[in-house]
Amino acid sequence: MPYDLDTFVRDCRETLKRDPGPGGREEIRANLEKLLHNSAFVEATCGDNAPTGLQLLYEDKDLGFQVLAHVNTKARVSPPHDHGRSWAIYGQATKHTDMTEWERTDNRSDADKATLKPIKKYRLAAGQAGIYQDGAIHSIDYPEGARFIRVTGTNLDRIERDAFDLETGKIKRMSAQQAT
Repeated sequence: MPYDLDTFVRDCRETLKRDPGPGGREEIRANLEKLLHNSAFVEATCGDNAPTGLQLLYEDKDLGFQVLAHVNTKARVSPPHDHGRSWAIYGQATKHTDMTEWERTDNRSDADKATLKPIKKYRLAAGQAGIYQDGAIHSIDYPEGARFIRVTGTNLDRIERDAFDLETGKIKRMSAQQAT
């Protein structure tokens, strides 16, 4: 029997109860890759007939984590951003996403400005997943029709997050819709 969404969710719950930190999140990342190898799951949630946009697949009422499908029709390059006090795991379902991880190089003395430098660049191909721990800054760049599953530690609508303008250094508080 293929690894399915219900089994993935059960495994996430068990893992986060045992280890809610980086080690447990790494287990979730590995299990998300396993889920992405279930072609029926990928077709149902991210295939040509899947609803476009952001779809909530599961939200855990006790532990707070969410599983979301991002079914994108247009290409997009995001500004560098974080997920605030939450972690996020991106699992590529179709096509690819180019990821850039960033580091702040300023002394954080100005609450409205930041200086960033890229520290790591890589491509998530279909079936691969990447993890971004609490407060990690990253940006995404994907082509038209790219689709992914994102697992977050909490509902991002409920927490503050930041986006960074590379040209001006300005920090902008993000709404949930700006991060999708």
